[in-house]
Formats: sequence, structure tokens, C-alpha cells
Amino acid sequence: QNMLQDSVRTTAYHNAIISNSSTLFNDKLVLDLGAGSGILSFFAVKAGAKMVFAVEASGMAKRIQKLLDHTGNSNVWLKDKIQVINAKIERPNLPIPRVDTLISEPIGVLLVHERMLESFLIARDRYLKPGGTIMPSDGTIFLAPFTDANLWTQTMGKVRFWDQNNFYGVDFGPLARDAKEEIFGQPIVGNFDNRIICAPAVSHFIDFSTILIEELKDFVIWINWTFPLTGLVHGIAGWFDFTLGGQLLSTAPSAPQTHWQQVRFMLKEPLAVNAYQTVKGWMRLRANEQRSYTIDVEITTSNSLSDPHAPQSQNETRLMDHGFATRKGRWNLHEQTYWYTQDPPLPEFPEYQSMYEPDLLDVEVLE
Repeated sequence: QNMLQDSVRTTAYHNAIISNSSTLFNDKLVLDLGAGSGILSFFAVKAGAKMVFAVEASGMAKRIQKLLDHTGNSNVWLKDKIQVINAKIERPNLPIPRVDTLISEPIGVLLVHERMLESFLIARDRYLKPGGTIMPSDGTIFLAPFTDANLWTQTMGKVRFWDQNNFYGVDFGPLARDAKEEIFGQPIVGNFDNRIICAPAVSHFIDFSTILIEELKDFVIWINWTFPLTGLVHGIAGWFDFTLGGQLLSTAPSAPQTHWQQVRFMLKEPLAVNAYQTVKGWMRLRANEQRSYTIDVEITTSNSLSDPHAPQSQNETRLMDHGFATRKGRWNLHEQTYWYTQDPPLPEFPEYQSMYEPDLLDVEVLE
């Protein structure tokens, strides 16, 4: 229901399917992977599909079938147009022919959470005709630095609870460091004001038509941000967009809100940057056993950057000077927490977001 009520998402799929009815759906065989409520299958029939194979591993398959069993009285236009298959797509030899069009909503937080994209690629490789069409066809992850002193302070406030030595006579101090690692290691899902973004985002494009499953299990997004203002970086914000039949659906903080929202990765220690300074780094995403990803990050204002594929330690000795110009972090994308607080609107001026314009009168250009 939550996804159905996401009008941005549902309308985007509906418009993409209907607007491509003549070329991708009319009189075509269609596979709907992870059919859920069956809404994409219904859209495909509405667009003229000859037959839709709705693959759903959960008990929702029975709900789709129940609706179809009543097409003699209502939804007559769906009669004999959808075959429900209650199974995982990974199961071999499902009763599915090669199809003309593959549709799905295999998307999670930061595009890849839940790892449904891997199942999408299995369906592509096993059941799509040569030259067939997939929807969505591609996606792009965006990463940008953000400043949010209020969020950082409230996050640190949770850590401070454990940094006390007399809780009914108990000294929690030995647990304080572990608490900080755990609390700051939780990705924060929620919408936020676009004005907290400190520098233009970097992007990482994924072509669902050509990428291999193994390439999705371990990949690196390289970071190179140039800051127009002086300020503090409290973490990294992430969002994505993806393409549906030539139409773009965006989950950016400046776009209409969706149930995916955005995600933020808080640094345990903010990073100070000056106007026109460049921050370089990387984010490595590795698939884990929780159908999600373990994420490692390193960003720095220095010229020293480690290899993202080398073993990473979160507790290594920091060396002067570049050690204090570098921030590292690790997050498990499945261990999400949620931020529902909407801060009151602030004036447009950047100083209200703790970002400061350089005084250009003091700038001397050296030849």
C-alpha cells in the first residue's frame, strides 16, 4: 500500500507504460518481476499486452490471483491476460517463455538496497528475447556533501547517553566508543532541504541492459567535490534517478517526494572545508548477506587517498597533517534509521546553513 500510495512513483510507471504502449506493450509478451500488488501487470494489460507473466515470490501472489478470479464481475478487461507465478525468479525452469518486455520496480534506498536488481538481471538474462526491452533501463546514484549541525548534534546526543559514569551506579563509559560506531554507522533515511548540500553531486551511472551481476556486488563511486563556500561537512547525502521508457524519475531532494526519500551518512567528525577547496575520495559498496550493502567511505582535503580495495580499518592511527584532513566511515545500508523531523524553513542566505561566502575583495590572483 505504501508504494501504491506513492503517487510520484505509481504515476511515473503508469505514464511510461501507457506512453510506450504501441512499441513496447501492444500485442507483446510481458514479464512483471516482483509483481507485488500486480499494478504494473495491470498497466501492461491496459497498454495492450497479449499476456503478462506476473512473478511474485510472496503471499501477494494470492492477492493478485484473487483479483483475477473475479474478472467475471469487475475488471473484465484483465480476464485471461495475466498468469501469476508464485515463485522466486531464481528458481530454474519457470513456465515463462521468452518475452518482449521486462518490467519491474527493483529499486531500494540508494538504488541498490534489497539487491532486487540482481533478480532483475537474472530475469533479463533468462527470459528476455534478444533485442527485447527492459523497464527501468538504467539508474544513476548521486553523492553530495551536506552540512546539518542540528542532525549531527542530535546524533551525537544519542552517543552521549553512553558517555556517563553513574547511571544508577553503573559506569557506561567503556561502551561509549562502541555506541558511537554503531549510532553513526546507521544510514539516516528521510527527506531534507536541498539547501544543506555543500557542493555539486558526483554521479555513478548503471546500465541495467548490460551490467553483470558480479559488477553490482562490489563497486566504487569516485568522489571529487569543489566547494563554492566555506563550511563544515557533516556527512554524505545520497539519492538516485532511473529511466522508465525514456522518462526520468528522480528522488533528488529538490524533486517531488517519493517513498524512497534520500539517505544520509553521518561522519563521526565533521570535515572543515574552505571556499574553492577540493575534496576527493571514494565510496565502496559491497553486497552483504542481508540483501543489502556494506559501505566504506574515505574523503580528504589532502593529496593522500587510500586504495578502496585495500583492507579498511576504522581505528587506525591518524598521522599529522593529512590524517586530520581525512574522514573515513563504514555503514551497513540495511541498518537504517529514519529522520522525520522537518526543520523550520530558513532564509535563503547560506550562513543560515553554516556555509559562508568568501570575501572576494581579499582575493589576489597570482599569475
